Amino acid sequence: MIKKLTEIAERYAFLTEKISDPEVISDMSAWQKYSKEQADLRETAEAFAEYQTTEREMNDAFALAEEETDPELKKMLLDEGYDCKERLAQQLKNLKVLLLPKDKNDERSCILEVRAGTGGEEAALFAAELCRMYAAFCASKKLRVEEIEVNATELGGVKEAIYNIKGAGAYKTLKYESGVHRVQRVPATETQGRIHTSAATVAVLPEAEEVEVEIAEKDIRIDIFHSGGAGGQNVNKVASAVRITHFPTGIVVTCQDERSQLKNKERAFKVLRSRIYDFYNGKNSKEREENRRSMVGSGDRSERIRTYNFPQSRVTDHRIGLSQYNLDAFMAGDIGSMVDALQIADRELQLSSQTE
Repeated sequence: MIKKLTEIAERYAFLTEKISDPEVISDMSAWQKYSKEQADLRETAEAFAEYQTTEREMNDAFALAEEETDPELKKMLLDEGYDCKERLAQQLKNLKVLLLPKDKNDERSCILEVRAGTGGEEAALFAAELCRMYAAFCASKKLRVEEIEVNATELGGVKEAIYNIKGAGAYKTLKYESGVHRVQRVPATETQGRIHTSAATVAVLPEAEEVEVEIAEKDIRIDIFHSGGAGGQNVNKVASAVRITHFPTGIVVTCQDERSQLKNKERAFKVLRSRIYDFYNGKNSKEREENRRSMVGSGDRSERIRTYNFPQSRVTDHRIGLSQYNLDAFMAGDIGSMVDALQIADRELQLSSQTE
């Protein structure tokens, strides 16, 4: 590990010198390339430099303590050495985290899809609550939520909702939310007071750029039709709704939220690109990590990840076995501590599976 960190530090020093070279500065594309690489290595290189400084201070303190004859000074030097040793252990752990493979999609914006599962209208009402929960959470993280498509029910539920979550790190923030979310409560429609179990599925996909996903005209079919509202009533006399079918993957995307056919088409293509990107990227990930057991699950939409128990005011994430008794606040968007716990669990798992 130290050898790898030394190589990073040397590369960082080389790049720092390179971006100050007048010859490189005059070539904008080369300067941008070197600057980006240097920026990517900065945190690790600086953390390693701090580690080396602490290591030197520790060695110096212990060496001086061995030569010191004054008991009081000797104790001071030993205390300083042990203090450095403690800091060194934490710095080493931080360096291990910095060396973990980074998810190339982490800093992207993302597509958030919420769908009602088993449970009829109660599932649709729960899906709508999840949508509001994520909207509030994203607002607290200064992430912008753009509605792409919402298929609402007459009672205020949601059959399907698709949003574009814009902002750096949106995917990293929400990616562990993919899976089946189960709710246990007495539905508003229940007259006997019995607790029902319903579910909704959540999918979080990294937003794909046009250059990353090439969609050939021969591979798709675009259908234009009239938008329909809750209960099936017609809400638009002009045919503006768009459905795109991608033949190679079988993915179908419908967008009818905008009154403009052009805007619906743009938004449908945005979702389609992200789904195609996820389809092929996910395939590769499964092949690469076939034997890797993940504490936070695969993120597969068929995997039950969380239970929201209203009678007990409890929310439990089954992947890490964490229960919190703050359901009202959680549903109001206060999900940050759960998101942090999932990120830490995944990081700890990766650290434990690494060998130096």
